[in-house]
Amino acid sequence: MKCPQCVYTNPDGVKFCLSCGEKFFKNNTQENENSFFYEFAHYVDMVPRFQRSIEPKFQNIFSRVFRNHSELEADRLFIVGTALTTPKISEVKDTWPKPWLFARVFILSLLAFVGFYIGVSYFRNVNFIPGLIIVGAFAVPFTTLIFFWEMNAPQNIAFYRVIYVVMIGGILSMLVALVFFDILKNNINPITIGIAEELAKAITVITFVRYRKYRYILNGLLIGAAVGAGFAAFETAGYALRALLSGDSTNLYNTILWRGIFAPGGHIAWAALTGAAFCRVQGDHPFNLNMLFRFRFLRVFILVVLMHALWDTPITGMFPFGQIFLMLASWVVVFLLIRAGLKEISERKVMI
Repeated sequence: MKCPQCVYTNPDGVKFCLSCGEKFFKNNTQENENSFFYEFAHYVDMVPRFQRSIEPKFQNIFSRVFRNHSELEADRLFIVGTALTTPKISEVKDTWPKPWLFARVFILSLLAFVGFYIGVSYFRNVNFIPGLIIVGAFAVPFTTLIFFWEMNAPQNIAFYRVIYVVMIGGILSMLVALVFFDILKNNINPITIGIAEELAKAITVITFVRYRKYRYILNGLLIGAAVGAGFAAFETAGYALRALLSGDSTNLYNTILWRGIFAPGGHIAWAALTGAAFCRVQGDHPFNLNMLFRFRFLRVFILVVLMHALWDTPITGMFPFGQIFLMLASWVVVFLLIRAGLKEISERKVMI
């Protein structure tokens, strides 16, 4: 089946073009869709590419979450980022991506967690406890990471590379944070905690993106989110183990639940913002330390540190209402940087 928009030849049976995402029609009639989310998506698909807006349209972003998708569509997502499958910048779409796989990943993770929960709570089998902690710690961070991966419009980072950054970047950032904590052991407070942990993640993220292979703002968001996801998941697993050793199973489940709820707006979003800010400053230029003192980077990094410090401040109402506010504020900045990243791609395409 040939796509009428990009002329890509698709396998039979798919509902969307595997290259550009164009929706196919059945018997020359549009599929019956009642969800409000679809209305704007259909409008965008009919607008010529050069007239499309990259302003944040949430109906557009999440319009494909509730649709049926074939395994072929998922397979195509997992093959991007290699030397053979990375598109040229002229072929990259500068409109808002429409992620959907992250929702499937969350559902699968939730089902796996329920299975481990049944094994522990109803069958009293302690062999299920490690799986319960691991799946519970990684479910939301990994889901959020998949969202950032789908939003990486240049499609120039392979999935295996993302997993590498999660594992190596996560543990490396935690070790660097421990070094800072050891230095500050006589002066630990919410501000020094924010500085130590965010600086540790920033150093790790910059280590991965400084060689200009990942030079786009959206690349910085993804690599930062990968480091943050590893940091958040490993930290949650540690807190969950502490709760388990306290002998209180309720405390274990509460730890996993609340840290899972707040995970997207904590370490993941903060590290993603730092990565995007650095890539925005670096661009195509070689790395030098002066980049870390430029206002465009410093303002984001300082904002992240302040958010982290407020998050850990033991004031009345901070949990959960203050943390909810901080999580929403973090994602407002995330979407602003996604928009900046898409504009960057549009500008680079014009320069070709």
